[in-house]
Amino acid sequence: MEMANLQFPSYLRDGKVDMKKLLTDFQQFWRENSEIWVNRYQYREAAPHLVMQAFLQRIVNSGGRISREIASGKRRLDLCVHYQQNRYPIELKLRYGDKTYKEGQDQLLDYMETLDCFSGWLIVFDRRKTVSWDKKIFWQTKSVAKKTIHVIGC
Repeated sequence: MEMANLQFPSYLRDGKVDMKKLLTDFQQFWRENSEIWVNRYQYREAAPHLVMQAFLQRIVNSGGRISREIASGKRRLDLCVHYQQNRYPIELKLRYGDKTYKEGQDQLLDYMETLDCFSGWLIVFDRRKTVSWDKKIFWQTKSVAKKTIHVIGC
């Protein structure tokens, strides 16, 4: 699936961004193209962040905006999608072990509290060569402290 073939209006529903559709399409794009993109950058850890930002450009093209590295309390949230009056906080992590998920979730919860958001997205990039894509690609939704966290594996 090429990025050019994806239609950004399909991610918009009733004045809101359909994050499930958007990020599920990103998971598939990452699965099919990550090797190409990661090898293009000298600093390979930047590739997931840069590719995600480029992928989210379709929201900007449809009237939204993306904040990158926005200050939120003491730390910085990686990305926040703004569309109409809605905000969609996204924290990106590279998997360095199971602790990555807990640390990312705690960080995202802090950001969500500061931004007064009830839903947030934690995207974890698993670069292990020994793990199949079928295990790397997943979507989990959980309720934590009356907030909804979506954990997306890539």
